Amino acid sequence: MKTEILYLALSAALTGILWIPYILDRMSTRGLSDTAGYPDYPKAQSAWAQRLMKAHTNAVENLVVFAVLVLAAHELEITGAAIAQSAMVYFWARVVHAISYTMAIPWVRTIAFVAGFLAQACIAWHILM
Repeated sequence: MKTEILYLALSAALTGILWIPYILDRMSTRGLSDTAGYPDYPKAQSAWAQRLMKAHTNAVENLVVFAVLVLAAHELEITGAAIAQSAMVYFWARVVHAISYTMAIPWVRTIAFVAGFLAQACIAWHILM
């Protein structure tokens, strides 16, 4: 398996499990019935869980771009160290982004986001040039 495909799968898996902690928090703050139902006045979730939900949304939005770029490069047989390293950087940037967003670490979150964006831009550059 090519490195970029591995990191695409890992990025998708990470994005796919980010919801679990904030749903567990929802169950502990609201109870199972309100978590599964539609309460009129739901209790607020923990601040960290609210931030993780935003990080998850951001991860979903960025996974769309990353996946298209990796799959386009793969289909066009554009490969090499730059593509593989960009995919690896993207994945680890998303890990750091989710953790730092959840823990409210300001500059780290922003730097991680920019690193992920630059990794995507590098892949796009190799496809378009």
